Amino acid sequence: MGNAKNNINLHLKVWRQKNNQTPGEFKTYEAKEVSPDASFLEMLDAVNESLVKKNEEPILFDHDCREGICGSCGFMINGNAHGPQKGTTVCQLHMRHFNDGETLTLEPWRAQAFPILKDLTVDRTALDRIIKAGGYISVNTGNAQDANALPISKPNADEAFMSATCIGCGACVASCKNASAALFTSAKITHLSLLPQGQVEREQRALDMVSQMDVEGFGACTSTGTCSASCPKEISLINIATMNREFLKATLNKKEEASGGDMA
Repeated sequence: MGNAKNNINLHLKVWRQKNNQTPGEFKTYEAKEVSPDASFLEMLDAVNESLVKKNEEPILFDHDCREGICGSCGFMINGNAHGPQKGTTVCQLHMRHFNDGETLTLEPWRAQAFPILKDLTVDRTALDRIIKAGGYISVNTGNAQDANALPISKPNADEAFMSATCIGCGACVASCKNASAALFTSAKITHLSLLPQGQVEREQRALDMVSQMDVEGFGACTSTGTCSASCPKEISLINIATMNREFLKATLNKKEEASGGDMA
């Protein structure tokens, strides 16, 4: 793998935990002769191969497409979600960003709503339940050609696309001091609120998704911005402002309906 003269050796402090019911601890491993062209997960693959050869339990971590698209991968590297490279998932992070002899500390996302399954893997189905609560539309758009025929202004289309790039990896939750899912939830709400297909459930969507976010045990947003800074897709904080506006409008309209339109 690559030029052997440029290969690096690393010390890894990895969080090992059998399950959510047992205590975990950091264990130290050596990653030797790592090519700078290898991805971070390829480096871990090599470490796991060496562990298996010694009849030791390999390090468990989530991964799937390894192309920065699916959102499956993710853990903390020296306190940074997905590592030190901005706008990059851990599967797309390459070893040339690290120095020979460096010590790297790897640990899972830390959040009440993300219980640890094993080692660097956590249960992120809370995010799926937020989507299930309102991240859908009931409009029959037909096939792709029919959907694309709906007129959408360029600014709205661009903003909706930027919000839709969220891959649901959970880095925003892990990096937030409150373990808030506001950036994730707001990206989904904003995306559909900007499109004509999303207007039917627009107000109920905001109410239901924010409510589900609270039910799951995520913390409150205090707008520190660490979520956006650590997001591999660089989702904007503007989405959170949009979510707050959508939620407030929906709440006021619901109260007005309940009062028979007497609110003034």
